[in-house]
Amino acid sequence: MTQIGLGLAALGRPEYINIRDNNAIDKSKIAFKNNTFSVLNEAYKLGVRYFDTAPSYGKGEAFLREWDMETNHPDVVLGTKWGYTYVANWELGFSGQHEVKEHSLKKLLEQWQVSKKMLPKLKYYQVHSATFESGILENQNVLNQLFEIKKETGLQIGISTSGANQKEILEAALKISIKNEMLFDCFQVTYNVFEQSTFSVLQHILQSGKSVIIKEALANGRVFQNENFQHYNESYNLLKQLSEKYKVNVDAVALRFVMDSLKPTFVLSGASTIKQLKQNLKANNFVLSDSEIENLQKTPISNEIYWKERSKLAWN
Repeated sequence: MTQIGLGLAALGRPEYINIRDNNAIDKSKIAFKNNTFSVLNEAYKLGVRYFDTAPSYGKGEAFLREWDMETNHPDVVLGTKWGYTYVANWELGFSGQHEVKEHSLKKLLEQWQVSKKMLPKLKYYQVHSATFESGILENQNVLNQLFEIKKETGLQIGISTSGANQKEILEAALKISIKNEMLFDCFQVTYNVFEQSTFSVLQHILQSGKSVIIKEALANGRVFQNENFQHYNESYNLLKQLSEKYKVNVDAVALRFVMDSLKPTFVLSGASTIKQLKQNLKANNFVLSDSEIENLQKTPISNEIYWKERSKLAWN
């Protein structure tokens, strides 16, 4: 049964990729920390047990580690990533890249020294946004180090992917073995009502007993009807009908679609407020019918268009 986890991408830094206006909130570090702890506490209270972060999520990893040390819940499961560095330095309206990718051995060793402090709750340690261009899938020194971490700690070593070639990245990662053992045990992928190109390979991964974590199930806010995205109108109409039928908001329907169509290990809520979290978690209260799933499976756009569109979304 798929569980809803909480991703901290929008909780640990003042700006993130999202089409909804975020400018009215207090973006000081102390306000973000207080809000993050409130959301984490509410999530745990409501049954969430998996929490996903990364060094590039601003203070996300530090917030999660501090919260875990303070609460010391015995049943939480943590996941983090390595390979991106947050460089916006909490500067609002930062004009450059907010995070910089580097899949080098040096960066792995640097970030692992911090991330390993999340043990023993840490279960998933993932390459952040693996691509062919970064060279991570062919860097034997890095792959060997990840294998050593896996053997020393028992962690599930994983990758996250983004972009139009997610499917090809997953297929390449599945072929990587060290000492006759597959290296990667966990795969974090964007999959939603608009972007379903990885469905078949994710099914194969799940059937092989490995973990799948779905991110961006709400397509960075695009599942909410928006006149700027009229090519999604067929999906918008279906989502609206289902939200009215099940008496939930569209976000819960979008999350439920992921849960029922793919049945991944986890699907992440990206909620940044308690209100959003509660709305997301209503996805646990109903199940879509086979015909409803099939109808939503007929509406994705080409993944090239999806990712080109995502690349133009603003940080706010």
